[in-house]
Amino acid sequence: MLTIVIIAIVIALLFDFLNGMNDAANSIATIVSTKVLSPTSAVIWAAFWNFIAFLVFGVHVANTIGKGIVDANLINPYIILSALTGAVAWVWICTHYGLPISVSHALIGGLIGPVWFTYGSSALITSGIFKVALFIVLSPLIGMILSFIFMSLTMWIFKKRHPLKVEGLFHGLQLFSSAIFSLGHGGNDAQKTMGIIAVLLYSVAGSNDFIANFYDPSLGFHVPLWLVLTCHFVIAMGTITGGWRVIKTLGDGLAKLKPVQGFCAETAGAATLIGTSLAGIPVSTTHTITGSIIGVGMTKGVKSVRWATAKNIVGAWIFTIPCTLIFSGLIYLFLNQVLNLS
Repeated sequence: MLTIVIIAIVIALLFDFLNGMNDAANSIATIVSTKVLSPTSAVIWAAFWNFIAFLVFGVHVANTIGKGIVDANLINPYIILSALTGAVAWVWICTHYGLPISVSHALIGGLIGPVWFTYGSSALITSGIFKVALFIVLSPLIGMILSFIFMSLTMWIFKKRHPLKVEGLFHGLQLFSSAIFSLGHGGNDAQKTMGIIAVLLYSVAGSNDFIANFYDPSLGFHVPLWLVLTCHFVIAMGTITGGWRVIKTLGDGLAKLKPVQGFCAETAGAATLIGTSLAGIPVSTTHTITGSIIGVGMTKGVKSVRWATAKNIVGAWIFTIPCTLIFSGLIYLFLNQVLNLS
């Protein structure tokens, strides 16, 4: 059993790494597209803010993942292993083909599948799943509306200023907006891996003395500091590695951006991420920044947005939870059949 727990934790950290790798684009696509920073400088900048997010946010999102999606008392290491394997497979496929999918929803779908296939719908926490499903729609809409408003106000405020002076001003401001967005990214996304590892440790700590040395079962479900620091470090390393194909899709594929537009998109996205992190809602940074980029693009007219690219991205969003749910559910059924887990 200990071996399975260790394997599951390693896969969870791999998932965290891929999260940073795929979602590096969300943090720096605009700042690279507008040439405020080189790709190398941008990923280091984003990774730094990913890591220090633990100083700002609590573990509200981790708690939602750990005990707000499925009944935590039914979790076992094989369920977590199946969930992570299905999620990692889907994330790798989409990253390989340059599709900026939601890593968050891949994990949630992966967690739902084995529990649903084994225990039925009664084991699912419908209120938590509904909250996640609702924000699949709301997070890009909020990002789009906020960025449209920010961009419109900015255009009105600076309408009498020379365009070159405005661009120079926002070159500097975009460093700030990118940092805040990366902070929100680290604060929301690193917590998802914390939640999945914490619920795994919670499920076995009471019966394994070795694991109890690292996770005190008398405290109930909780997220220890060492796990917080580890998950933030790993997601930062993934960000440094970067998903360059995804960066190209988001940076150039949706709309051509200048520094002022990049600033408005990132600021709108950051506001959305920070608000949802504090509320404990595990949202997709991919959905959020995509909606924000579309919002600033729409200020120049609907035709300025490359809707064909947006359509492909939305298609990947729609299939993420169903695909990972099925992948992980089938993996668990296979393990159950081979190992007779019931």
